[in-house]
Amino acid sequence: MQTKSYQVLNNFDVKVIGIILMFIDHVHQMFAGAGVPGWVDWFGRPVATIFFFMAVEGFIHTRNQKRYMFQLLVGFWIMNLGSPIVQHFFEVGNLALSNNIFTDLYIAVLAMYGIQEISVGRRTHHSKQILLGGLAIIAPILLSLLALGLIANPKTMMFAANLAVVIPTIMLAENGLLLYIGVFFYLFRNNRLLQCLTVLVFAFLDAGINSGFAFTGLFTSNTQWMMIFAIIPILLYNGQKGRSMKYFFYLFYPIHIWLLFILASLMGVGE
Repeated sequence: MQTKSYQVLNNFDVKVIGIILMFIDHVHQMFAGAGVPGWVDWFGRPVATIFFFMAVEGFIHTRNQKRYMFQLLVGFWIMNLGSPIVQHFFEVGNLALSNNIFTDLYIAVLAMYGIQEISVGRRTHHSKQILLGGLAIIAPILLSLLALGLIANPKTMMFAANLAVVIPTIMLAENGLLLYIGVFFYLFRNNRLLQCLTVLVFAFLDAGINSGFAFTGLFTSNTQWMMIFAIIPILLYNGQKGRSMKYFFYLFYPIHIWLLFILASLMGVGE
């Protein structure tokens, strides 16, 4: 993809923008009970979209795609193990520490991997590779259906809860089916305008579905449409790597969430 003169943000820059917006959003999440106004939450609406876009960049440029996916899986496990420990010692009213963007990113990247395997399998006439790719795409959906069935039965409810700690499922994804915007970013990876159009379509559908297509509460309870502002860094992205601090981004996510939660607890927020 040819770089335009206005595309001045590299990989590192876009990630930093995402992190800053995410931090502001989580300040609202943890301190809403202390009077942080609701509009602060608006800053976080583009964050997931930005990270799904960057996940595509990470997947197509990494030297080891399986290691990349495993790193996301490890992040998923760390959040699922660490958050209950934090909540055991601290509490912020009725706030549940359920944040885990690694769930969404892993499932989205796994689907990208599946699409890639299907494409390669069709080109090389390897049916096993096609089946593997298809399984990678549908497995999270099937596991979610399985988990829902197990939860409905009191005898298997605990097993389902333990399964959800180990295996990422759409059922517990922060963004639900919205995570599949990452798949469209991957399919349109060579066309920035189509990627931006994808954001507009997802934003419209989300705002419509959440309000029965009455498009009400757009600045109160139905604000995810503000994900359209992710288009700005996406358009300005030049495809360059920039400064490399990849493990900082993996570590910052859990650490800042836990520290904000602990700080809110120590300040008595929610009491």
